[in-house]
Amino acid sequence: MKHFQFLIFNFQFLKTELTTLVLRLSLLYIIISITQIIFYFYNQSLLGEISASELPHLVRGALVFDTISIVYINCLFIVLSLVPLRVRSCAVYQKVLFLIFIISNSLAIIVLNVSDIVYYSFTQKRFTSEEFHFLQENTNNAGILWQAALDNWWLLAVVVLLIGAMVFAYKKIPNYHISIKKTFPYYAINTVILCIMIYLCIAAVRGGFGHGVRPYTLSNAVNYTQTPQKANLILSNPFCVLRTMRHKGIDVPHYFSEEETAQIFSPFHTPQHSGKNMASRASASGKNVVLFVLESFSKEHSKFYNPEVYKNHSGFTPFLDSLMQHSYVFTNAFSNGLKSIEALPSILASIPSYETSFVLLPQSLSTIKGLPYMLEQKGYTTSFFCGADRNSMGFEAIASQVGISQFFTREDYERSYPVNKNTVEPLWGVFDAPFYQFMADELHRMPEPFFATVFNLTSHHPFVVPADYENKLPKGFTKVQQPVAYTDRALQELFARIQHEPWYENTLFVFIADHPAGDKYSDYAKTPKGSTAIFYFIYTPSHELQGINTTVTQQLDVMPTLLGLLGNTEPYFSFGRDVFNDTMQMPMAVNYVNQLYQSITDSATYYFDRKSLLMAYSANDSLQQKKIVNHDLEHQKHIERYTRALLQSYYSQLAKKEFVFHNPLTTPKTVNK
Repeated sequence: MKHFQFLIFNFQFLKTELTTLVLRLSLLYIIISITQIIFYFYNQSLLGEISASELPHLVRGALVFDTISIVYINCLFIVLSLVPLRVRSCAVYQKVLFLIFIISNSLAIIVLNVSDIVYYSFTQKRFTSEEFHFLQENTNNAGILWQAALDNWWLLAVVVLLIGAMVFAYKKIPNYHISIKKTFPYYAINTVILCIMIYLCIAAVRGGFGHGVRPYTLSNAVNYTQTPQKANLILSNPFCVLRTMRHKGIDVPHYFSEEETAQIFSPFHTPQHSGKNMASRASASGKNVVLFVLESFSKEHSKFYNPEVYKNHSGFTPFLDSLMQHSYVFTNAFSNGLKSIEALPSILASIPSYETSFVLLPQSLSTIKGLPYMLEQKGYTTSFFCGADRNSMGFEAIASQVGISQFFTREDYERSYPVNKNTVEPLWGVFDAPFYQFMADELHRMPEPFFATVFNLTSHHPFVVPADYENKLPKGFTKVQQPVAYTDRALQELFARIQHEPWYENTLFVFIADHPAGDKYSDYAKTPKGSTAIFYFIYTPSHELQGINTTVTQQLDVMPTLLGLLGNTEPYFSFGRDVFNDTMQMPMAVNYVNQLYQSITDSATYYFDRKSLLMAYSANDSLQQKKIVNHDLEHQKHIERYTRALLQSYYSQLAKKEFVFHNPLTTPKTVNK
């Protein structure tokens, strides 16, 4: 009985200590909320009206990002408040805690958030680490901040009032200290509670507890808003600064004048229907689209693509290989990035990632009219399927931003379908076979025409397949290849079912990898060029679109090509080209590998830094063993000029935060294919 009473006494002590900490941190939620309210009313014309239905989502999003900011800024304060030391009850220790709390939160929470109330109206983006870079470079941002402070002196009063209120409220919160005489219980219990709090803080800054949860980025804010502009309302500046600390400011190269750049390369497309492609466009107009984004589907997995590699082997994608026999196949397709989160903007919005993932840039929180958006305007139902936990991989954020309206995740699957070792993998989510069947059920109920994107999981680390498939699939030469074979089998099972659906014949099926696998088998895949070579083909059940395209293409080309096939006549923004009808952009794949820009053409692969061409290899040199020196100098200069214009255009658009069509300065010249 004595031991029981002793434990109750100690847990009451811990509760009191935690209550003090929670109350102190709660002050910060109130302060940030006040700055967000002022931010909204000051910038209302830029952010737009808030409807009653939006408000709960905005509040929930604000709590998520406010929590991340508060934990980031107060991690030292939290640890010192709970560290199991008896000295923490003394007046001097508490005075140090008070100073740490007031100074850090005055600067990071109050001053930074209040400053951005006005700064946002100039830049239409939240203050990030990029601004520190600009200030160091002596740009006019310092002048903007100084002038804004002079013109808006009332903000200084807001800062003073908020700091004063924070000091007053902090001192009013009782600080209970109940002594525990026994040493072991004191240190043991307090150590446990400290460890639990550290775990909770780590989960808070990551945005969740799951294995598949990736730390939140700025783009995750769009999960809680209807427009990218309102995403800026729920972001708090400590989060924006700290999450972009590793990212330098946008450094726009200036190789040409703006007019000359637009003449060489332009992301502004005005469809021009002509000639032989009109028939294919008309026949595909109004068709459904199912876009399979295949995790880690390197080109080297396929015997269709690599008959010389698999002379005595069936490869790991026999079903997809059989589909390619009756499809339009791109044999020289390349990814524009090396991460899954880089693939979605490239495929769905034709916006690449080069030195930094696009979604990690604050500029990504701009209006984007991607492929789903444009199709939705034409009456399409748009959806995204991924068997991971909702928001766990950041996919819903970017998918929502580019125009997708419906999302189906692990939670949706588990509400209606069995969960066991053969259906759900504990670390990531639903295995591909059952999730594809779930998708088939949803597509059966979906109004036509529809555009559905599905991202599979099983061919991702930890490379586990369901137990009932283990002995039915080839083991593979690398860890990923058996899961690839499983995904291929899952697709075969899916098509065996949906081929009887009424919508099947009226559908374009697009297969493209998100990026190549990390593990390589063939020597070709180990080269910089081969390490970005991927699956890409289009299958139509009616076989109206068949053939082999050996011209270089990339993920960026998916959006313009599909828009062309579906009969789009509206202008759009894209860094890719319509492979069937585009004469303005060069057939080329550009990505960022080994800290260099890699430009892949039909004749050669070129490597650039920001300044010059460093090396090149002939397309016939598959293992890239012999550099081309002074070979076809005129063509090399042409490629270098085009690549520079592309990069200048890309970084210029990032700096402007413009990813929608507007009338270009000039029309680019027709390029030779």
